[in-house]
Amino acid sequence: MTSIVYDTGALLAAERRDFRFVRMHRNRTTSQIPLFVPVVVLAQAWRDGKQHGLVEVLKDCEITPDSERIGRAAGEACAKSGTSDVVDAIVVVMALSKGAAVVSSDPDDLRKIAAALGKKLDIFVV
Repeated sequence: MTSIVYDTGALLAAERRDFRFVRMHRNRTTSQIPLFVPVVVLAQAWRDGKQHGLVEVLKDCEITPDSERIGRAAGEACAKSGTSDVVDAIVVVMALSKGAAVVSSDPDDLRKIAAALGKKLDIFVV
């Protein structure tokens, strides 16, 4: 695995300082594995600057902007998988484009989207 994409569930685990997430995050940063957060995931998790657990984790991550290419691919992924969750679709599309695994608290929809695209996605559950 060359990199990791965090979904909203991962950021919420960071905020509550979930032990499994914190350990996983530290292992990844120690191993210098690149960590990515799609900007829409940040928007879903962010509420104010007092989210200290989240703020600390974000310091180690690259916040990735969305692009027309990602948007179109995510829309197609939603259509193929029968889901309407564009944030999950963006996470999947981004992870697949980077050859990355995903950290998530809810892997089922992510797997469904990846499968609809004919791909397998490595997911670490927190």
